Amino acid sequence: METYKQQFIEFMVASDALVFGEFVTKSGRQTPYFINSGNFADGPRIAQLGQWYARAINDRVGSGCDNLYGPAYKGIPLAVTTAAALWNLFQHRVTYTFNRKEEKAHGEKGALVGHRYVGGEKVLIIEDVVTAGTSVRESLTLLKAVADVEVVGVMVSVDRQERGQGERSALDELQDELGIPTGAIVTLDEIIEHLDGREVAGRVLVDDEMRGRIAAYRDQYGAR
Repeated sequence: METYKQQFIEFMVASDALVFGEFVTKSGRQTPYFINSGNFADGPRIAQLGQWYARAINDRVGSGCDNLYGPAYKGIPLAVTTAAALWNLFQHRVTYTFNRKEEKAHGEKGALVGHRYVGGEKVLIIEDVVTAGTSVRESLTLLKAVADVEVVGVMVSVDRQERGQGERSALDELQDELGIPTGAIVTLDEIIEHLDGREVAGRVLVDDEMRGRIAAYRDQYGAR
């Protein structure tokens, strides 16, 4: 596993963006772990988060995108900090765009903020996590309605490796259905591999009990 992935996993733990316990996801699944990028809630953390997204994008997409689209609300800071990091780390200049939940009827009007699409842009959708893929599908519909852009991929922080609408993972389903590459900074397999029995931030988070709970959850909801 690449060093930056190991560092990102420990960064999530230290920031309480990756926690273990009893949680309920938006889809109603009871899960023993939870990922919340909203806890990267200060300047240093959000700046570091952008750097890890930028490294993953550089590995997977290279210079093959020129716009980052961040769906409201969590995608907004992700698009901004990653655009800055791509420039600072790789001198890769990209624009960023995000949507409003409610379309603005005054001023510049419209549903989008940031770069205004004119057609031909190579857009990468950036999210925190994808469970069922609903948000990505909604984003694609919105983008195609605005201009003739090319969506070149989807990048998330963690691939939970859970079933989407069928037996396969949500990211795999999106890749096949939409014909666009999908990627993540780390996968759940990589998280378990790195944290299993390891003390991080003064705690061992994945012990025998937690490993068993995660395995039971994946038996029920894991991608086939």
